[in-house]
Amino acid sequence: MNIVKEAKTFETISTEVLVVGVQKHREQMKNWSLFPAAFGEEIDVWLQAGDISSDEKKITKLPVVGKTVKRIVFVGIGEGKNVTEEVLRGAFGLVGKELKALKTGEYTIWLESFVTENISAEDVAFLAGEGTGLGFYSIPNYKTTSNVVDTYLDTVHFVTEANMDEVTSSYEVGLIYASAVNEARNLVNLPPNMLTATDLANYAVELGNQYDFEVEILNKAQMEELGMGGILSVNQGSSEEPRLITVKYQAKDKWEDVVGLVGKGVTYDTGGYSLKPREGMVGMKGDMGGAAAVLGAMKIIGETRPNKNVVAVIGSTDNMVSGTAFKPDDVITTYSGKTVEVLNTDAEGRLVLADAVTYAKQQGANYLIDVATLTGGVIVALGNDKTGALTNDEAFFEAFMEATIETGEFVWRLPLTESDKKRIRKSDMADLNNSPGRDGHMIFGGGFVGEFAEETPWIHLDIAGTSDAAAPHDLGPKGGTGAMVRTLACFIEQLAEA
Repeated sequence: MNIVKEAKTFETISTEVLVVGVQKHREQMKNWSLFPAAFGEEIDVWLQAGDISSDEKKITKLPVVGKTVKRIVFVGIGEGKNVTEEVLRGAFGLVGKELKALKTGEYTIWLESFVTENISAEDVAFLAGEGTGLGFYSIPNYKTTSNVVDTYLDTVHFVTEANMDEVTSSYEVGLIYASAVNEARNLVNLPPNMLTATDLANYAVELGNQYDFEVEILNKAQMEELGMGGILSVNQGSSEEPRLITVKYQAKDKWEDVVGLVGKGVTYDTGGYSLKPREGMVGMKGDMGGAAAVLGAMKIIGETRPNKNVVAVIGSTDNMVSGTAFKPDDVITTYSGKTVEVLNTDAEGRLVLADAVTYAKQQGANYLIDVATLTGGVIVALGNDKTGALTNDEAFFEAFMEATIETGEFVWRLPLTESDKKRIRKSDMADLNNSPGRDGHMIFGGGFVGEFAEETPWIHLDIAGTSDAAAPHDLGPKGGTGAMVRTLACFIEQLAEA
């Protein structure tokens, strides 16, 4: 995207669309008087009458005659002292939607109109890049009757008195975050016949080539040689081979103090012999949302190059039904050597993660964060708008939560008690069972993964509710959301700066 580095004035704007923030108390906005002077004193009258709204995230479009600017998009942001970054991010998401509807990829932002005493022009630029990029996104489709020409965000200009180097740099980073989230959304939204484990591995290879990551892909024969019984058992019913994907970003001379990001990459989940009902199966193409989140975070890391060693490990397969599929009552041996009694073949993600977590530790991970669309139980517990979390390390989790505050992605921790662990370890046949019961389902699912993290500081993120949106929202359409991409990348950045 072309980010114009020369600040514009109201007289030198060269785009047809101008975006302006409207706060409740205009007299507190810097240089507001210059705006109606340039575009008509009636603007103040319309604001006073409520024809142009200052309410949070309310959009008012105003045509302009006789100027280069043909349309002003006013964005209400409420009372200045109460405006948060989350409000601005959502407001710019709506701007992105408007730009998409207007079929324009070039626009100008008056930055100072969004600035408050707590949010600088540079912060506004970041949120504008992130929010408009996210809001502009649309899901690719395969309709043969579509005659819509895709429009892309291609150029942005700024009316501002702020330092333009800092403004353009901030906007660019915001756009990097949005682009990575949108790529993760694309992965989640792909039909399952177009995204197999092999396809996901190929995407990781392309990412590695783009950002000079070290990439390793293990195929089925290699996993069999290593004894990765968790992933292989889930794959038994499939005609598609599994893949174990490892992506390394080495920022320091020594491979130490490494953060491991582990993603569940189940490209389609029928439930296996514990078969899902028809209505529960639709949408299971998104069961690789954790893998998408990890790959999205790695894309941001590749762009921003933080001074932190990171290894990403993704276990990928589908979970199908056939004469060779694994069954309830099977006992399998995971890569760690721990045995598992399978009580539910629809509790397959934790088996995939078990091997991936063990492999991440072998690759040098000193800290672990696993991300997975793991359980329906997290939705029952927390709804569709909250990511559930477990941890075995208070300090590590508290540091992570600082990143969630920065990105506005809501994460809520659930308890993992010794009683829970005893139920996970309760089996007459094996070391562990993969499904202790429906009560506390999210805790048991994540807690099972924790058995393989062992003493390594670990955070589990269950994004079953947040990885997919049932309806359009401020930052995008229904479908894949790219949940946790921004937070994972932000956390790595914060660790690098600590």
